[in-house]
Amino acid sequence: MSRRSLASLATAAVFVTTAVLGGAGPAAAGTTYSAPLRTAVASLPVAAENNAGYDRAAQFGDWKDANRDCQNTRAEVLIAESKTTPKFTTARKCTVATGKWVSSWDLRTHTSASTVQIDHMVPVREAWGSGARYWTKAKRVAFYNDLGDARSLNAQTSALNSAKQARGPEQWLPPKNQCQYIADWTAVKIRWGLKADATEKAFLVKKAASCANTTLKVTRY
Repeated sequence: MSRRSLASLATAAVFVTTAVLGGAGPAAAGTTYSAPLRTAVASLPVAAENNAGYDRAAQFGDWKDANRDCQNTRAEVLIAESKTTPKFTTARKCTVATGKWVSSWDLRTHTSASTVQIDHMVPVREAWGSGARYWTKAKRVAFYNDLGDARSLNAQTSALNSAKQARGPEQWLPPKNQCQYIADWTAVKIRWGLKADATEKAFLVKKAASCANTTLKVTRY
């Protein structure tokens, strides 16, 4: 099933979509936030990051096969982002073997799925420390496997994803498309109602001032 179809399934229970301008604090799931980049960055609520008790496997789980078609979240992202029809390791078409992926972080083209990793735009540890510690386990698993917003998960060059680790944008930025990166970071934080620590927000505000003030549109989870 396509990534778009999976996103539709994830939001099927939402009956009303409301345009929201302003703060990025708690808001009803399924509402749409729309604001220029600088306004969106400025709206992020600030709180100290608290990573105490973090355990990725226990709290967020692993890739899921939400629609039970044998393709887990990693496979769904690879299929959605491949510039060519991907090929699989077996006739069942569960695991992607080859395709064509262009990493937005370095504009490098990959043809083997083994050379890319699926990046969580907002790293899982960062999410935990920015508010996910207070979520239910089910919501954390949903965050880990978020196919409802194409900015949440992306195929990127493995070496760069390893370099990023759990760092925020104030500590690490990709060599290419940095303005898009901070816009996507902000969008995912708004989608999931996550906070920013003071250093992170100050950096985002400064960086956004040098970027095009494009409009962010985000459907809240």
